[in-house]
Amino acid sequence: MTTTQTATAPATPPTDQIVQTQHTVVINGVEIAYTATAGVIIMKEETEKDGVSAGEQARAGIFFVAYTRDGVSDLSRRPITFAFNGGPGSSSVWLHLGLLGPRRALMTEEGWPLPPPGRLAPNQYSLLDVSDLVFIDPVSTGYSRPVAGESAKQFHDFRKDIESVGDFIRLYTSRYGRWLSPKYLAGESYGTTRAAGLAGYLQDRHGLYLNGLILISAVLHFQTLSFDHGNDLPYMLFLPAYTATAFYHRRLEPELQRDLIATLRAAEAFALGEYALALLQGDQIDQATFDRVATQLARYTGLSRDYIVRSRLRIRDDRFVKELLRDRQRTVGRLDSRFTGSDRDAVGETAEFDPSLAAITGPYTAALNHYVREQLGFTSDLPYEILTERVWPWSFNDHQNRYVDVAETLRRAMHRNPALRVHVASGYYDLATPYFATRYTLNHLALDPALRGQISESLYPAGHMMYIQESSLAALKAVLADFVAVESAGGTA
Repeated sequence: MTTTQTATAPATPPTDQIVQTQHTVVINGVEIAYTATAGVIIMKEETEKDGVSAGEQARAGIFFVAYTRDGVSDLSRRPITFAFNGGPGSSSVWLHLGLLGPRRALMTEEGWPLPPPGRLAPNQYSLLDVSDLVFIDPVSTGYSRPVAGESAKQFHDFRKDIESVGDFIRLYTSRYGRWLSPKYLAGESYGTTRAAGLAGYLQDRHGLYLNGLILISAVLHFQTLSFDHGNDLPYMLFLPAYTATAFYHRRLEPELQRDLIATLRAAEAFALGEYALALLQGDQIDQATFDRVATQLARYTGLSRDYIVRSRLRIRDDRFVKELLRDRQRTVGRLDSRFTGSDRDAVGETAEFDPSLAAITGPYTAALNHYVREQLGFTSDLPYEILTERVWPWSFNDHQNRYVDVAETLRRAMHRNPALRVHVASGYYDLATPYFATRYTLNHLALDPALRGQISESLYPAGHMMYIQESSLAALKAVLADFVAVESAGGTA
């Protein structure tokens, strides 16, 4: 018997897949014409052999959506903002269709979801009037994937994630002629961790200096959020968010239900004062002090004094969301504690799910999948990974045996680039990245006093994604427009 061998055709190198479409949107009463560019750029790494350049090796395809205002004659006066969300494992859909982009997933005015299948509407609060926008999906999120033969796991890493996103920003900046444009990064949640890391990486690796960082619901130092044995910091830093949540659900004493801001100021003072001193004493605390602090802690959290005592003055976030409304058999949301849900087990220790995440997942997923195909003209049969667990376990090899900390990276970046400005936006009802924990981190940057004015802060009566509430969206847009417009000096066309 004769054996016939068939030659195998060489694999076709992966190529970019880009589409462009034309659109208009009305912002502040002005119709703005713009070009949308959606697609996948193949990211390549330079390879070496025996110390000599051996060409480029394709590693991954990064999906992005960019919006550029038409008719701009001088790009050096037109800012550009690169945006991404966090997770790790999140696509950029939330900032894209919630805050910055020219279309948004429609919710009620307070941010509650509409009945399925959801709706998409023009975003009159888009930042496109003052800045071009580029939304980036890190590898394994959205439509971004490693190329054939490359492992996705290599990108699920603190350092590699910053490098791959940073290299994309460098490549986009070069291809589309934006080196002389004012440049901003906008990140949300873990995306703020990435943004601070990128501020250092882009400067050090590519000499790309930024004009500003927009940090939405920030986490720069993970010690402020990690309820670990021996780490008392989160207990005091989460307290004002617990107070805000109890205020919203009317679980506080009448005196504390009159004015949210005044109540929060009192809770903040207690958190960093008597409460902090009590926690630091550990088992050496005397009974009189313990009793007094327990009474005050119950007053500021809306929890029973007995529960506080049995918790040894330490209330974890996952327990708080279950305990606050236990008598109503309701849990409160983690991302946005205005939301409530119900579990099968009303006496359990922790909640089955986050009702605030459940409320936004459906509307945003439907809006994105419709929008990309029907209005942006990009087609793919891959699932668009909105928020995926495929990136886990996420590697923090750069931070073995210590908490992830990019606050120091941010400090170094600002000292090397004194023009770098930072705006931090937080929601009072955010139990994922509480505003007081963020403020604590910013207050411990050890910045040169001359640079402290480069950081600004805004707060909103909503949660982690404060922009799902329309009044907060409008207010945040005004703040960000002022923040970005500083560099454009009024010139856009």
